[in-house]
Amino acid sequence: MRTDDCINVALPKGRLAEDTVELFLKKGITREGVVDFNSRMLTFHDEVNNIKFMMVRNMDVSTYVKHGAADIGVVGKDILLESAADVYEYLDLGFGYCRLCVAGLKDSDHSYRHDMVVATKYPSLTKNFFAGKGVFVETIKLYGSIELSPIVGLSDFIVDLVSTGQTLKKNGLVEVETMLESTARLIGNKSMAKVKYQRIREILEVVESA
Repeated sequence: MRTDDCINVALPKGRLAEDTVELFLKKGITREGVVDFNSRMLTFHDEVNNIKFMMVRNMDVSTYVKHGAADIGVVGKDILLESAADVYEYLDLGFGYCRLCVAGLKDSDHSYRHDMVVATKYPSLTKNFFAGKGVFVETIKLYGSIELSPIVGLSDFIVDLVSTGQTLKKNGLVEVETMLESTARLIGNKSMAKVKYQRIREILEVVESA
């Protein structure tokens, strides 16, 4: 276990990372020019503020934090719930809003039944959601082009993130129900929260004042 005072931050590549760095710049946690989003580099070290950023896949942030490779991280609530990672959830950062929705073909029967198949990147959340309605479903895990699955008969419904709904509309699908609303969360490793208590506490206080 590391005991140095550098704070290691796992950020999901894309808009959430950009918004987080912008917030950290505004609050003086890091300096301008440390993180280069046009670079192929995966780590960026701010030696003045003793903080290191690592760029990882969205779905992997909680894993890096859980196992101590990162002290803190930023991840969507949807992914945090899906991973069920044993980490601290410190703050709701308020940005990165999205909705996780059930969707189906526009002209199909949208009633739920026990023998239906649901395609999704979120099998655990999906099973739990439908189980809460007393419906037990089969899930198929897909990583991309999820809208295609009901069109070709692979699934009855999909569960996916929806923003404007235009992608669904263009592919002849409609929203059936919103499962949950999600925003970015600041999470932390439970062991490092004790080892680096003072530094992590300082960052939380500064971010919370945003």
